[in-house]
Amino acid sequence: MQKKARLLGVAAGLAAATLAAGTAFAETAPSYQEFADSTHVDTDGQYIVNGDEPVANNGELRQYYDVMVKEPKRTSSTELIINTVRGRDDKWSATQAKDLRYCVSTKFGADHGRMVTAMANGAALWENASSGIDYVYVPSADASCTTSNKSVVFSVEPVETSQYIARAFFPSTRKRNVLVDNSIWTSGSWSPANIMGHELGHTLGFRHEHTRPESGTCFEDNNWRPLTPYDSASIMHYPQCNGSSNDLSMTATDAAGARAVYGN
Repeated sequence: MQKKARLLGVAAGLAAATLAAGTAFAETAPSYQEFADSTHVDTDGQYIVNGDEPVANNGELRQYYDVMVKEPKRTSSTELIINTVRGRDDKWSATQAKDLRYCVSTKFGADHGRMVTAMANGAALWENASSGIDYVYVPSADASCTTSNKSVVFSVEPVETSQYIARAFFPSTRKRNVLVDNSIWTSGSWSPANIMGHELGHTLGFRHEHTRPESGTCFEDNNWRPLTPYDSASIMHYPQCNGSSNDLSMTATDAAGARAVYGN
């Protein structure tokens, strides 16, 4: 299905397309300017890479590009995976992980109630996995639900785009919002709850499972640490990248990865 192919959308040019065949990126890489020109710029000015991951500005996009050009693809891993920044896990403190406040913009209009439910159900997937994770919905912030609202950690806002169904952020991201296209309601076997569960996995620091060498395709980069054995059915694994799940549901391995970072 075309909309599924752009979900949690396949990354433009860089990781998904160039590295799908397993070749070294440096051998076939476009110039940085070609890459920048072909990378989607979101409504809030951030660049979107790897389908649904934001990069704040041109400088950080250049850093991302340089890493992809210079780093060889991993050929094996001994052990969900967590993003790393300068060698450290990209995660929330124990205190913050228990108080991840969010709002759901009233700009969703008639779909606002459905979006509130999808968020609650997606959050519950991770909350049920680890008692160290707690998303807190703040409905009083919905009318002014943007990244400028200091009463929440992140905002959930609607967007009209052909680039993805939804996209999120990592704990280290400075502009923290989850943007959702209305195609979330027509994504077949991918329920809104599971799509939001995938995106909320990113907000906890979890990377795409398919960047691991076992996937054989869709390599992104090496800035991650393994938490569990490879799981082709992971909620963090794009089905179109040799994933084995048809519904993007959460697995026992995903839950184990969450507990490894945020406790039982």
